[in-house]
Amino acid sequence: MTRPAIELLLIEDNPDDEELALLALGKHNPAHAIHVIRDGAEALEFLTRCSENRSDNPAGGRPKLILLDLKLPKVGGLEILKFIKGHPALRSIPVVVLTSSREDRDIIESYALGVNSYIVKPVTFEQLVDSVRQIGLYWLLLNQTPPPGNGYYPQDKHSQGPA
Repeated sequence: MTRPAIELLLIEDNPDDEELALLALGKHNPAHAIHVIRDGAEALEFLTRCSENRSDNPAGGRPKLILLDLKLPKVGGLEILKFIKGHPALRSIPVVVLTSSREDRDIIESYALGVNSYIVKPVTFEQLVDSVRQIGLYWLLLNQTPPPGNGYYPQDKHSQGPA
């Protein structure tokens, strides 16, 4: 039996924020499969497997959306964002930074690296649940990305789609 493809990758080291995000996403169920990663080094390893279409890829392909915290152990979120947006097989994945940082330099660098959205984590439980719900609904249900096999991705260059 094949695993369902991971639609949402949550990269978050704070267990409370992770639990709230999963609660919000589960309550409104926009994603069929959510994978959680808790440190930057593990995130880079996971994304490398996704980008190479390796058989040990637990995602079953590329995720449809990445929710990324900036303040992570081992490797910071900005380095992960740089890797994603600099990699031809990953750069079309929407990345939403969901962080507590209101630092201008983090916001500016995130957009310079190609982030799709930068959201500062709300203070209250209700605000966080509502924000994550809206993120999931928009990016997973409404937003359209190029499908694999259309020639957009480098490993698809031998497909029938445009090059």
